[in-house]
Amino acid sequence: MQEILFGVQPVREALRAARRPIDCVLISGTAEGAGVGAIRRQCRELNIPVKQTDARKLDSLCEGGAHQGVAAMVAQAAYAGVDDLFAVAAQRGEAPFFVICAGLEDPHNLGAIARTAEAAGAHGIIIPERRSVGLTAAVAKTAAGALDHIAVARVKNVASCMEELKKQGVWLYGAEMDGVDYTKADYRGAAALVVGAEGKGLGQLIKSRCDVLVSLPMRGKIQSLNASVAAGILLYEMAKQRGGRENA
Repeated sequence: MQEILFGVQPVREALRAARRPIDCVLISGTAEGAGVGAIRRQCRELNIPVKQTDARKLDSLCEGGAHQGVAAMVAQAAYAGVDDLFAVAAQRGEAPFFVICAGLEDPHNLGAIARTAEAAGAHGIIIPERRSVGLTAAVAKTAAGALDHIAVARVKNVASCMEELKKQGVWLYGAEMDGVDYTKADYRGAAALVVGAEGKGLGQLIKSRCDVLVSLPMRGKIQSLNASVAAGILLYEMAKQRGGRENA
């Protein structure tokens, strides 16, 4: 199956990573700039056809998304298994570092978390099969190419998956308002950040599976942050304590 990947940066990263077959790249006749020129060069080097089209055609294909005059016909993103995430950690010679998104429904949140997780050096993301956004084109656009560099596993039951992770020595840190100060927790070793659904946070069952609940101090009048913003702060604290990779 195919999907439309759109936007200059997502298409450039898909071409660079070469993890998924790309049938062709569509470029609007009015698209210009260094990024578009780089895409044309990458396509020539990889022998990938470039087809000129018009902006209205791209608007239709991308369902109104901000395509920047560029789209690619790529193989649908494949989900990894949880074992694959452990394999990535082993290949890097690092303790496992995962993100569990327990019920995110906004594709922009999942895409933003994927982008930050990849940049912070995480080895993979785990999402549920039901009541959660999957790897849609909107997620890929927000991730800005990160999905071509980080594995995403989809599981039937997040709570059961968390129990299995704990058996393999992974400590689970749930992002929750009533947790300990996030800077006081020890994230060294095998660790996974657990992020709840927008507006709902972690459900009681998921909370009960976490080893530690961590929270961000809220010193203003607003008492909560967007899920992807909170996850980004927590992920970089985790990476800092773990001795995060330079240029991750």
